[in-house]
Amino acid sequence: MGDSARKTAGDADWATESMGLVYEEVEGEMATITLTVNGASHTVQVDPTTPLLYVLSDDLNLRGPKFGCGLAQCGACTVIAHGRAIRSCVTQVGTMHGAELTTLEGLGTLEQPHPLQQAFIDEQAAQCGFCLSGVILTAKVLLDQQPHPTEAQIQEALTSVLCRCFAHTRMLRAITRYAQGR
Repeated sequence: MGDSARKTAGDADWATESMGLVYEEVEGEMATITLTVNGASHTVQVDPTTPLLYVLSDDLNLRGPKFGCGLAQCGACTVIAHGRAIRSCVTQVGTMHGAELTTLEGLGTLEQPHPLQQAFIDEQAAQCGFCLSGVILTAKVLLDQQPHPTEAQIQEALTSVLCRCFAHTRMLRAITRYAQGR
């Protein structure tokens, strides 16, 4: 296989740059991609240039990440990979071969929500819910990296996630509640 067929995550797009992941692509052929999603291993046969979002929703039947804009601008498709919030709508699944991913479903369950999800429930911070993958997973990454952020830091982290329901004040309260309660 020639050098042109060897791709790195940095070649794919900004969302996966510098993760050091490599996959082999044969032009026009399917590839076997293995992902660990929410703690479970999955192997799919797919064109490696397929958006990760399509594999998560169509092949793995996950409904947390949503198709919003398809341009990595709204955040509805956010998942966590390698400790970073990435946009699955523009991330080629081939760049994620062997990766561990967390979707909104992977944080907690209906019976036992993650404490951050519980804070959103307690603050009634969700309205339509379309942006929740982006908001909650972006907040999770921020809080994992910076356990006690300022309100300005939380607002800055969430600037890349669009919410049209005007629930921002309640979302900020939920994130702050979680940060203070840990």
